[in-house]
Amino acid sequence: MVPHPPMIVPAVGRGGEEQIRETTAAYEQVAEEIAKLQPETIILTSPHSIMYADYFHISPGRAAQGSFAQFGAPQVRFDESYDEELVRAVCDLADRNGFPAGTLGERDPQLDHGTMVPLWFIRQKWQDFRLVRIGLSGLPLSDHYRLGQLLRKAVHDTGRRAVIIASGDLSHKLQEYGPYGFAEEGPQYDARIMDVCGRASFGELLEFDEAFCEKAAECGHRSFVIMAGAFDGQKVAAQRLAHQDVTGVGYGICTFYPGPADDSRRFLDQYMEKAQQAYAQRGAAEDPYVQLARQALESYVLRREVIAIDGLEAKGADGLTALPEELLSTQAGAFVSVHKEGALRGCIGTIGPTRATLAEEIIGNAISAATRDPRFSPIRPEELPMLEISVDVLGKPEDIPSEEHLDVKRYGVIVTNGGRRGLLLPDLDGVDTVRQQVEIARQKAGIQPGEPVQLQRFEVIRHTI
Repeated sequence: MVPHPPMIVPAVGRGGEEQIRETTAAYEQVAEEIAKLQPETIILTSPHSIMYADYFHISPGRAAQGSFAQFGAPQVRFDESYDEELVRAVCDLADRNGFPAGTLGERDPQLDHGTMVPLWFIRQKWQDFRLVRIGLSGLPLSDHYRLGQLLRKAVHDTGRRAVIIASGDLSHKLQEYGPYGFAEEGPQYDARIMDVCGRASFGELLEFDEAFCEKAAECGHRSFVIMAGAFDGQKVAAQRLAHQDVTGVGYGICTFYPGPADDSRRFLDQYMEKAQQAYAQRGAAEDPYVQLARQALESYVLRREVIAIDGLEAKGADGLTALPEELLSTQAGAFVSVHKEGALRGCIGTIGPTRATLAEEIIGNAISAATRDPRFSPIRPEELPMLEISVDVLGKPEDIPSEEHLDVKRYGVIVTNGGRRGLLLPDLDGVDTVRQQVEIARQKAGIQPGEPVQLQRFEVIRHTI
């Protein structure tokens, strides 16, 4: 587990690297330990490689090059050979398991600094290896852990002697003078991640809340989770080597060595078992609006069936709690939001009523959130127990003259410029100011910062459990 500040390379830092000498010393120790292991292959996960929302990109081809030219040191160059056999093994496993990983979608073959900084240290101690470079994704943490499990099996199947490098900085919001400022979640994240990794308590990595990680502006968490998955079901000897925050960005280094099998460390199984229990509890506690959305979503994902409004009477149907009368007798716009492990998995809605009843509005939008949100791949049946669903019923929008009439917790916002319209719901995690709210709504509509907009606000009734 290593960071990747370009300034740690002397040709880039030009003396500035002296302020993180503790990190440099730990990095050199890591490189020496790697050299002693004499790996045939180094598997490196980098937040700065190609990243997709719903797919893990594995760099294809025979080789790749890169340099620190963008950091003022073009003379520091890399020419790395890829382990094509191991890449094929990982891709074959992913295909057989229906797992979203492979070599599709390469946009830039050049090596990124999240890859080159670790290689700079390793190359000084060990030369005789090939590389597998993997990007992160917007998928939930459990899928990153699963990728680690696939990597381990591929290494075993090919008989490789391999080292996995989880490249990633910690929080970027540790000091007011830092490049990204300060947030209280920054030091909290660094203290927690160094404690968890220092104990190799990898199950706890899956329990970090997405909103907390975002506020901390962390860089490497998903990288660390992939590495953790490679150790699933094994004892692990962990050593914490260094942690520094003097630049306002956290740099943490730990090493991990696998030990004998240990069924008590099958952390993904434990996590999924908890999720199944939470799913059962949620189903019993959800209000009728959310129950209806979940029933519609599950019916379509599992059987491609749309719940018919005929028969959805006040007495209830198909295991639903009795539906409130307003679901069957009123019209309104509604948004259905789906989260998986704290990360958005789909959200589709209507500003005003488009169907005969609110119940039909929720049914249609639940199906669309699961299968037609262009930001995400359709929800798979095996994901259903992991989903958290909320339903927002929208009040009638009202025109407002300025942002001063907004309240990010109370009101949603609609911005309009000609035929372009963007909407953002109120009281969302990570959206703390009216300015953020309006900017995000503009982005969704494709409206540039300088363009004028008409503003509307609306209230919602949010149904969760």
